[in-house]
Formats: sequence, C-alpha cells, structure tokens
Amino acid sequence: MAEKITKKKSSKKQDLSKTKLKSIRKNIDIKEFNKVRELFESRLADTNNKEFIIQKNTVQIDNLDTEDVLKRIDIVIENIINQILNNKSPSFDIPLRTAKNIIYDDIQDILLLGELTSKKTLLTRTSALDATRLMKVLQIVYELLKKKKHMTKREVFYGDVNLFEDQKFSDSSIENVSTLLKTTRNSTGIVAKARGSAVGRLKLRDGSEIIQLDAQGSGAWQITPMIDRVDVIESDAEFILVVEKDAAMMRIIEEKWWTKYPCIALTAEGVGNVATRMFLKKINKELRLPTFCLVDCDPYGHYIYSVYIRGSKRLSYESPFLATPEMHLLGVLTKDLDEYKIDQQSRIPMTKNDIKRLDDMLKEEFVKKNKRWKEDLELMKKIKMKAEIQALSSHGIEYLTDVYLPNKLYSGDWI
Repeated sequence: MAEKITKKKSSKKQDLSKTKLKSIRKNIDIKEFNKVRELFESRLADTNNKEFIIQKNTVQIDNLDTEDVLKRIDIVIENIINQILNNKSPSFDIPLRTAKNIIYDDIQDILLLGELTSKKTLLTRTSALDATRLMKVLQIVYELLKKKKHMTKREVFYGDVNLFEDQKFSDSSIENVSTLLKTTRNSTGIVAKARGSAVGRLKLRDGSEIIQLDAQGSGAWQITPMIDRVDVIESDAEFILVVEKDAAMMRIIEEKWWTKYPCIALTAEGVGNVATRMFLKKINKELRLPTFCLVDCDPYGHYIYSVYIRGSKRLSYESPFLATPEMHLLGVLTKDLDEYKIDQQSRIPMTKNDIKRLDDMLKEEFVKKNKRWKEDLELMKKIKMKAEIQALSSHGIEYLTDVYLPNKLYSGDWI
C-alpha cells in the first residue's frame, strides 16, 4: 500500500510567507502576497481534484500495468492472425501523430490526439518496412514486460540497426506502438535516456533506497526515467521551480537556495524530456504546490514552457500524463529586460528562425487565450531582441537568486 505523503514542517526552514524582501520596484506588502498565493493554491487544488475528462473525437490513452499491456498486445496479434486466416491483407491502424490530428482542448488546456488513423500494411511495398519495424518493437515490449525490465530508446535502435537504419525510425515505431496499444510509453517499459536533475525539499523512495534531495552535496539527484518505481514520501517545500538552463540550476545549487526559499527545483537542461515532465507532473499532483517556470527570454524558451504546460504535438497522446497546466511562467519575460535594466550588450538580435518560431507561437490558440502571454510575445516581436537567463548576472553573480527570483515571487509577477 502506498505511503501517505506528508508535507513536513521543519523548524529549520525560513517560511516563504514570513520572509520580507525589498522589491526593486516597490515594497511588497506580505499580506497582499499571501492573498495572491492562497488564490493560486486554491486554483491548483481545484484543478488537481478534477479527473481528466476524455473529449469527443480524441484517443483515450491509459496508464496500464504490465498484465493489461500484455493483454492488449495479444489482442493486436490475434487480430493480425485473423486477418491472415480470412485472406485479408494484414494491417495495423495507427493513430496519426501529425499536426492535422492534434486537438487543443481549451477546457482542460492541453493538447490531445485525435481519432484519425494511418494504415500500416504488412504486405505492400509502401508500408511493409514500417509495419515490420512496428512488429519488432512489439516483440521487444512483450519481452521487456514479461521479464519486468526496462530498455532505453537507444538500446531499441541498436537491437536491430539494419532494420531501423536510423534512430528516428525506431523512435517513431516506439511511439506508434504506444498509440496502437493506447497506452503511455512508460507502460511499455521503453524509456528515454535520463537528462534531468532535481534538488530541494523532497524525500523520495526509489525501490529500497531513500533519497533526500536536499542532501546531494554539490550536485543534484539525476531524475530516473523509471518514474513508475519512485514514490514521494514527504516534503516541506512551498513551491516548485522548473528552470530551463543547467547554468541557472548550478547557481541555485551553489547558493543552496532552497534553504532560504523552501522549494523543489528541477531542470531538463533544455526542452522537457519525458522523464522530467513525468516527474514534475507526479510531484505537482501529489504535493499540490504552486509551480513556476524560468526560461530564456526567447521564442524557444516560451516554447519549452508551452511543452511543460500543454504537452508536445509529437507526444500529444501522452499529454494527460505529462502536462502540468497549472504551472506559471515566472520569467524571463520580455518586459523584464527593461524593468530589470538588462543592458544592450547582454541582449541578442533575433534571427529569422527565432521570428518564425515566435510567429508560430502567436498563432497557437492557447497563447491567444492568455492575454498577458500574448502581449509579452508581441513585445518580443516588436523589439526583435532576446536574452538568456544568464543576462541577469550582468548585475552580479547572485542577482538571479538574491534579487530577481525573490522579487518575481513576492510581486506575483508571472504569467
């Protein structure tokens, strides 16, 4: 039976709600800040209490246990055998993962996979190779689940290099298998390479091992891709902070920032990979903490934030298990460049690719729906300049942790 998660209250910590900081813009009344935080927490709790609702014309994906996945594989294989016995051309119907089959659910504020399918036939020249690759991945998944083991995507590719030819084809086959079985990739036993880390006020159990995220020395706990084996034990954090850059994470670790501002900090060192997003979703849901994101002030940073909150189009079928819609964009906002006096030498002219991605972001329905986000992106387009989180260090090495982050949190200046 799962252990009860506790929000431990430590006498050693400095309570965020009792710490007064002088804003570089104005003195923030702590009572006013508490009102903002309480409103945010009530909305978060309300959201977490709601069950995900399957919308019409979308594919229902389930997070299954081993036996249920094996049963679904058996059904798929039996269907192929029956097609052959009935003199039909054996084929699979795979849900399409293209842009035209991605549905934005504006009620639940996430991206979902529609019901359009693509037929993969075993005996035709055009799709026989794709179907064979899919069958190979099905075989691997079946063996993994029978042995209760995990395998990385890279290992799958090297399992038959001549068949897959390139990892992009094995990766695509892995995703096709997940959608064919209507389950999460994590349920298949195939995981992505670990590329995220976390620190702060959180105690975990990974198998028989107890992990204290605030006792990692000069480093951080490497987020395991096998999130299904990790249990949250307790936490006295008051918020979660997701950062884009490893350099910003290093500053948080070196300052041991969570000892002054009780939080859990994590990074995927760029765009959120599956393991990091799954871990964030897990702690956000179980601990019900306000969650914020710190990214570069550029179109790609805003895109990274969108992947965390709404899911990616490529993995839209897993959005209910990966997306954290309650997370807010703390910075670096475009308006912050002037407000925090980031000098021109620390700003970078946008490229054509930047502007294209920015235009694509502005066309998204979830951006149009968010007035402040839309306005900040429009300002970015107007000034045609961008900046990295590290631009804040032009004011001093501790400016990010001593001034910028506390000020943003206390003023409630987030999207």
